[in-house]
Amino acid sequence: MPDLRFAAPKERRVAVVTGGGRGIGRACALRIAGEGRDIVIAEVGDFGAEVVPEVEALGQRALFVRTDVTDEASVRRMAAQTIEAFGRLDILVCCAGILGLEAPFLEQSAAQFDRVMRINVYGVYHAHQAAIPHMLARGWGRCVTITSGARHAATNQVPYGVSKGAVYSFIGALGNAYPKQGVFVNGVEPGRALTQMVVPRFSPEFLANPGNPIGRYADPEEIAEVVEFLCSERNTYTTGSVWSVKGGTG
Repeated sequence: MPDLRFAAPKERRVAVVTGGGRGIGRACALRIAGEGRDIVIAEVGDFGAEVVPEVEALGQRALFVRTDVTDEASVRRMAAQTIEAFGRLDILVCCAGILGLEAPFLEQSAAQFDRVMRINVYGVYHAHQAAIPHMLARGWGRCVTITSGARHAATNQVPYGVSKGAVYSFIGALGNAYPKQGVFVNGVEPGRALTQMVVPRFSPEFLANPGNPIGRYADPEEIAEVVEFLCSERNTYTTGSVWSVKGGTG
C-alpha cells in the first residue's frame, strides 16, 4: 500500500455484498476477497451460496445469508449474522437491484414503480442503516453503492431512472454525515456491463455497438476494481462521490 499519511492500517476486515451472487456483485465480492477481506454474500436466491467456495479458494472466510433487501428485518438479521460469524462489519457494497419493466410511462403501474423503488432505494437504505453503526463503533467503514446513468433520462425506464436518481442523492447526503468518524459513503456509476441482468435484454447486434468511445461493454471485474479501491484503506479522502466508469462517456 502507498505511504498515505491518513491511511488506517490494512486489516482482515469483513465486507457485506448485497446482490453478491451474480454480475457486478459477485465480481466485487471476489475482488475484495482478493485483498484479504472476509465476505458475506447477502443474496435473495440460493445461487448466492455458489460464491462461497470461490471466496474460500482465495484464502478468505465466506458466509452466504439469504437476504431480502426490501425487508428491514431481513437486512438487520443479515447484519447480526455477520457480527455473530465474524465479530465485525467494516465494508458494505450494495449491488442488489432490478431494472424493472421497460415500457412507456403510461403503460407502467404504481405497483411496478413501487417494486423497483423498494429494491433499488429501500434496499440501499436498509443496508446502510444496519451496517453503519458497526462501522462507527470501530471508527472505520466504507460503503459503496452501484448507481446508473439511467438517472439522467431513462425514457422507457422511469421507475429505474428515478430509483437511481434517489440513490445518487442518498450517497451525496450520507457521504457527508460521518467522514470525521472514519465512515465514507460513495457510489460507482457504470456504463453497461456484460452481466446476467443486461445481456439477455439486448440483441447481439445491440451489444456489439455500445456507443461509447472505448468501443465495448465493461466486464464486471473492471467495475469491481474501482469499487475495491473505494472500499479500501487507500481511500483516505473520497466520500459523498459517485465515480463514473463508462468507457469515456462522462
